[in-house]
Amino acid sequence: MLQKITRKKIGAPGTRFAIIASTYNARYVDAMLRAARAEILRAGGKLQIVRVPGAFEIPVVAALLAREANVIQEPFAILCLGVILRGATTHAQHIAEAVSHALVQIQVQYEVPVIHEVLLLENEQQARERCLSRTHNRGTEAAQTALQMTRVLQGL
Repeated sequence: MLQKITRKKIGAPGTRFAIIASTYNARYVDAMLRAARAEILRAGGKLQIVRVPGAFEIPVVAALLAREANVIQEPFAILCLGVILRGATTHAQHIAEAVSHALVQIQVQYEVPVIHEVLLLENEQQARERCLSRTHNRGTEAAQTALQMTRVLQGL
């Protein structure tokens, strides 16, 4: 069951954020991107948006950005947005697993929050519920998580 988004007012003036969003399944990813962008900008964050062809291409860009953030040593979080819809073969599962494994490795290796919203969904109805809805938009949730994680890391 989907839970409604609980928006927390978290300020992040001047904090850098990057959103990596795939162009595949654009209708859904673009809606998450708009929601995440609005949330980050509302918090006062500085935002860089990078578009990639598909979910499989997200980790290489995340790794480059995380390495750069590590060198600069300033608060930073990366939001990864994509939608993978299951088909008749296991291809979607393979892509989703590879992306998940890569993103967790990047996060731990570079000690930079990597927010994983590359969704593996069963069908378009699930995509509409999670990406197009104002009350359940995963882009908003990703941004909220990024804001919270930058605050956590700043406090350490």
